[in-house]
Amino acid sequence: MRDLLPSTVAVAVAGPEDWTGALLPAEQACLGERAVQTRRRDFAAGRICARKALRDLGLPTTAVPAAADRAPVWPAGVVGSITHTAGYCAAAAAHTTDIRSVGMDAEQHREVNPGVRRLVLLPEEEATCARLPSGTYWPVVLFSAKETVYKVWHPVVRGWLDFHDARLDIDPDAGTFTARIAPARVDAAGVDDPPTSISGRFVIADGLVRTAAVLSAR
Repeated sequence: MRDLLPSTVAVAVAGPEDWTGALLPAEQACLGERAVQTRRRDFAAGRICARKALRDLGLPTTAVPAAADRAPVWPAGVVGSITHTAGYCAAAAAHTTDIRSVGMDAEQHREVNPGVRRLVLLPEEEATCARLPSGTYWPVVLFSAKETVYKVWHPVVRGWLDFHDARLDIDPDAGTFTARIAPARVDAAGVDDPPTSISGRFVIADGLVRTAAVLSAR
């Protein structure tokens, strides 16, 4: 993710040992007794990466627990994001004096089934995917980008954003995307200066789609 985010954002990618690393008590308390092994591994890798990113910002070792909606709870004055997929996990963190919000996502580069495509893509986005260069599973790129957009939107607005509330334009040559937020969703945000569009970057490599975006501090 380092290649997709500005230098003011600290990024940590999980190494082999991080998937079974120790959690701090406040983090451990977020895992229920019935949490399956894959959930425990993903959670551990995400929190260890989050703490590494915080240390890179010059902050002391700090727990990053989860809210009721499973979103990471970052220390005061910090924004961040965590993502994980099979075999890959990363976390990013930044000071709120530099970055208003940061989001990122990683997905396996593979076809998306028709049901998910209908859930994620607007009709015009389906048409766009059909026109883009072959050899890439573009629906999963748009899916990942919309996941990133949601992760940027949620900490700012503290509200839901449906997949169809963000209309994506994508530049396959530049590796960039821009999501235009539905005006009705912006009007209903209930906060000062909600984002009307969110722009980010993507890369496809090593069997993964990775996407990331930031809002600069106001």
